[in-house]
Amino acid sequence: MARRRRGLPVNGVLLLDKPAGMSSNHALQRARRLFQAQKAGHTGTLDPMATGLLPVCFGEATKFSAHLLASDKVYRTRVELGVVTDTGDAEGEVVERLAVPALTATDVEAVLARFHGEIEQVPPMYSALKHQGRKLYELAREGKSIERAARRVTVYDARLVAFEGSAFELEVTVSKGTYVRTLAEDIGRALGSGAHISALRRLATGPFGAEGMLTLEALAALPDQDAREATLLPVDILAAHLPRLGRVDADAARRLTHGQSARVDAGDIAVGETARLYCDGTFLGLGAVTTPQEVAPKRLLSTAAD
Repeated sequence: MARRRRGLPVNGVLLLDKPAGMSSNHALQRARRLFQAQKAGHTGTLDPMATGLLPVCFGEATKFSAHLLASDKVYRTRVELGVVTDTGDAEGEVVERLAVPALTATDVEAVLARFHGEIEQVPPMYSALKHQGRKLYELAREGKSIERAARRVTVYDARLVAFEGSAFELEVTVSKGTYVRTLAEDIGRALGSGAHISALRRLATGPFGAEGMLTLEALAALPDQDAREATLLPVDILAAHLPRLGRVDADAARRLTHGQSARVDAGDIAVGETARLYCDGTFLGLGAVTTPQEVAPKRLLSTAAD
């Protein structure tokens, strides 16, 4: 007999404001316990030092979390010049101290302009990327350094929001896979002084912004389970960028939830596209348009078959 999963069948997306000093996984598990949820997952880690937006997916939402992993992100960070650390942030060991030249905000903005658009970035050793099955940060803690290939990432915007001579704050919008620590180090090197970050806060990821974020303390203070679940966004918000197909009737929905293709008028959705499927306003999951009059199941909610 299959083991019964412990917890409640909670479904939805929580916009968690991760605190500093806590790993993303620890924050996820804290949130999961607060919601008594059977299943939970996050959509891209934040360093323990970092704070801010960590979307947490509960239950059926975990099936669609990959859509957020590929999303663009917005961060605010504080860059300290003159000190280089082994991790690229304030939690690392100082490996070099350099004199900071007399700089103006205009000098910094001129250098920032060189980092707009597609750039080559070498991932840091202190990262969760793997080499021969082991995470790079594990190797780094053993004093090892592995050659890493540069990766192409995109900096859509890097805006100076505060300047203090030997330190400044940036708001950056970047593509997936961009390390803000490394970006700050590269900017510091271009300014002739080296750099590390002393603060990092994620303000947005994909369609989600800072509005609606909740701390663990705020969630714990809510009176009951219903109040906590009322803070969750619906599962289909994770696929909101895909076209909506609301013409699925009950018979077609039944076939789709049993893994079969179904006759559905795809309207103006092109053959080969993936669409959000709805029956009487209820989200079923995702389907692939195989012909103008047929849809095949791709990723459906288990609850859709109830």
